Amino acid sequence: MTRIQSVSVRRLRGVLSRPWAADVTGNHIIVVEVELDDGTRGTGFSWTPHVGASAVAGFLRDELAPRAVGCDADPEALWLELWESVHEAGGGGITSIALAGIDTALWDARARSAGQPLADLLGRARDSVPAYGSGINLHYSVEDLVAQCVRFVDAGNRAVKVKVGRPNLAEDLSRVAAVRDAVGSEVALRVDANQRWNLEEAIAASHALADYDVDWLEEPLRADDQLGHRTLAAHSPIPLAIGENLHTVHRFAEVIAAGTVAVVQPNIVRVGGITPFLQIASHAVDAGVRLAPHLLPELSAPLALALPHVECVEAVEGASFAELGVLAGPNPIEIDSGRARVVAELGLGLIFRGGTAADPQDGAS
Repeated sequence: MTRIQSVSVRRLRGVLSRPWAADVTGNHIIVVEVELDDGTRGTGFSWTPHVGASAVAGFLRDELAPRAVGCDADPEALWLELWESVHEAGGGGITSIALAGIDTALWDARARSAGQPLADLLGRARDSVPAYGSGINLHYSVEDLVAQCVRFVDAGNRAVKVKVGRPNLAEDLSRVAAVRDAVGSEVALRVDANQRWNLEEAIAASHALADYDVDWLEEPLRADDQLGHRTLAAHSPIPLAIGENLHTVHRFAEVIAAGTVAVVQPNIVRVGGITPFLQIASHAVDAGVRLAPHLLPELSAPLALALPHVECVEAVEGASFAELGVLAGPNPIEIDSGRARVVAELGLGLIFRGGTAADPQDGAS
């Protein structure tokens, strides 16, 4: 049995070339490196765009790393043990986000020990997966929004996603209409409200937006409002997409069983890593709902190659690890002509630039 010999944690901050908001100019990556007693090393990460990076790093250093050292290095065996040991701090949120750092590092180590990239370790079923163009663009002018979506289509993407939830519905409709006109009828158009509406507003918006052949309506309500989603699902002519802010396998099982979701969107870090993501994917397959991971193509692309029921990966303009400037090695994935491919030769293929554990502005540019 291979055991974990050491766990190290450090923080990086990548700078967004297109800020997501006035106070969101970068993303935080908490790099986790494990060393096993047979000499194998693995590199994984936790991630948070704006809030909680110091808490995640602290939870990893103070709670998870001491518990992990000396344990079996099998990520599937260790995940539940660690989660149960820290569960009183919360089943999700900081707890699951931090767990993802150790889980992804152990999967990287497992694949490296096998001499394979992660996709092959899991059983590669295809060589590429559709990617769709996405942007944090609610604050864009109509002209900038349309230009972004046209860039996505010109790059080969067959689906684009735009933000909705402006101060009044008429603004949203005019923006969506402009995008639909610019990209044409053959491109799938997805909209994301980022939990901005109440139930009444969401029902009205779903009916109005349906005129533009919207493929899915993402996060119309607060993510934890399961009753509201049930009601909305019964009224909305547009399929609902939920999941980027659900943090456990149990919450996904609940919303899938309730029949409120047509597209599940787990964020692989927020749910706790690759181990729970695979369980969520199994629930989605069994229920026949669409599966489209949220952000982080560096993780979602290799998993999608091994899981053909993953419909697509999300590529947010300017937000890849390469674009954020946090990598010291080559990008382990490539996205070209609307398809994501993995070029990593071993494990996750992530080589992060240096940083320290103590400085809250560690790695900031």
